[in-house]
Amino acid sequence: MLKVLVVDDDQGLRRAVTSALLSTGRFEVDEAFDGVNALEKFKAAAPKHDIVILDVDMPRLNGLEALRQIKENEPGTIVLMLTAHATVADAVQAVKDGAFDFLSKPISADGLIALVDRAIQAHALISNIAASSPVMVEAGRKIIGNTSQMQKVFNIIHKLAKVDTPVLIRGASGTGKELVAKAIHFNSSRKDGKFVAINCSAIPENLFESELFGHEKGSFTGAHERKIGKFQFAEGGTLFLDEVGDMPPLMQVKILRVLQEKLFTPVGSNREISSNVRIIAATNRPLEDMIKTGAFREDLFYRLNVVPIFLPNLAERKDDIERLIQIFIKKFNETHKKRVTGLSADALNVLRRHEWPGNIRELENVIEHAFVLEPGHVITLASLPESVLSSCGIDLLQLPDQGTSAEMPRPAPVAFEGGRDVTDETDGDETPEPLDGALAQSMDFNAQKEAFEKEFIIKALKTFKGRINQTALHANIPKKTLLRKIEKYGIVAKDYI
Repeated sequence: MLKVLVVDDDQGLRRAVTSALLSTGRFEVDEAFDGVNALEKFKAAAPKHDIVILDVDMPRLNGLEALRQIKENEPGTIVLMLTAHATVADAVQAVKDGAFDFLSKPISADGLIALVDRAIQAHALISNIAASSPVMVEAGRKIIGNTSQMQKVFNIIHKLAKVDTPVLIRGASGTGKELVAKAIHFNSSRKDGKFVAINCSAIPENLFESELFGHEKGSFTGAHERKIGKFQFAEGGTLFLDEVGDMPPLMQVKILRVLQEKLFTPVGSNREISSNVRIIAATNRPLEDMIKTGAFREDLFYRLNVVPIFLPNLAERKDDIERLIQIFIKKFNETHKKRVTGLSADALNVLRRHEWPGNIRELENVIEHAFVLEPGHVITLASLPESVLSSCGIDLLQLPDQGTSAEMPRPAPVAFEGGRDVTDETDGDETPEPLDGALAQSMDFNAQKEAFEKEFIIKALKTFKGRINQTALHANIPKKTLLRKIEKYGIVAKDYI
């Protein structure tokens, strides 16, 4: 349940706002009668308030000054401003100082709850990237000094929400660059505008200019009608240029002009169009090395690199793995309608030891893979992908009982007789003793392996409704291997649609 502080010197309005929040059953509400009283209650609260709804015009300490002090104390607190006499100057100042939004009185209960929900959703994006632990660098020095991972993220988003400068996000594939870009956008003054993402590595070079700036009808072969580009579509919002290091040299020049002059020209047109778009770029490429070889323009680099954010690899932050797993378990419990509560100690040990070349995206895929296979409420070793287990020296078919530890790779099972180790003893007879049919089947290594494979594939096909591509992707099986196994075991994928 979220904790809210409602601050207004008008007792009637204060009580009305409190009543509207309490009626949802989702909030715990405290009240304060002016700015000084609000700061006293906010600083004394344990745990801290998640949301503050703050009037502007109050005795002793006005809402704008209270907002500044609240944000200095807890940058991650959501603050909504209320006033009966809204001015553009006050609204701009409130947003610059970290308020999520600014409302004029009177407001309806439905309107208030809708705004609170929007604010919660925007700040949830920050929670999703919290374990990415970005570090912002300014003038070559780190300006984030707090030890809390979450506090670092809130501080960064809080600072970037106040400005409209370009941002460059650096990090390997799978570290959460687009999540960071979305969190910046949806917590900035442009949150009501569009967030438009474009992958620079996925666009053919001859279509790049048209994709970004649009084109006029007949401007080139195949241009059967006029088309607006991503810059025009994102007007008033944010344009996210993912993998900007893969942008062709000619387009780098044109992007630089937009950043400098806020103007662009559609293909086949002689009219210039003004642009009001914030640029956030991301790359996993070594741009400094590319500048030396001429593959990336130095002037564009410095235009984009105003506020760089560096996302380290997951292998460098293994202490974050458990918290990330909790986030993904919560996500997939909702997606797959399950009630998984956590991981066994064995499974967690393996995930901590894996090197995670695919970073956070790989970890997310591994947890979803486990959700598909795990029949119980706790993720066990048997539910993890074979590739992850083998990277830690564990053979899926030689797993110990789930109650034992997998801290080290296990040797082949040891047979005991009367408390005495007999694995190295032999009577010289290498011929296996005959076994009953059922027992022979249960002790046959190949038969057990094939039974597991068949069961695994059927379960995965059921989960993804017989779709081969989705099954191969999420179950971490090469498509050719999956098709071969389906044929081998006589499985009909259409049976599971």
